[in-house]
Amino acid sequence: MANETQTQSTVRRRRFYPRRKICRFCADPNLKIDYKEPEVLKAFITERGKIIPRRQTGTCARHQRQLTTAIKRARIMALLPFIATLDEEELARQGG
Repeated sequence: MANETQTQSTVRRRRFYPRRKICRFCADPNLKIDYKEPEVLKAFITERGKIIPRRQTGTCARHQRQLTTAIKRARIMALLPFIATLDEEELARQGG
């Protein structure tokens, strides 16, 4: 019994550090942020149409600003949706 408590107290658990995310655009210089390429921009938008924050995607601050501007321009040009299309059930729930 004494050995069990002693071994448990001496064994320390290592802390888990998540792997640092790398900016896609810094890693691949051929990949450009352009509002005319909605296929690239769709990877950074949720199904609801919200822009995913950089802490989740791993993009650097500079490219996140460029990405946000490109997504907003693509929305204005109707290349990307402002919001996702709602189902009939969701419309009824919202009262619309």
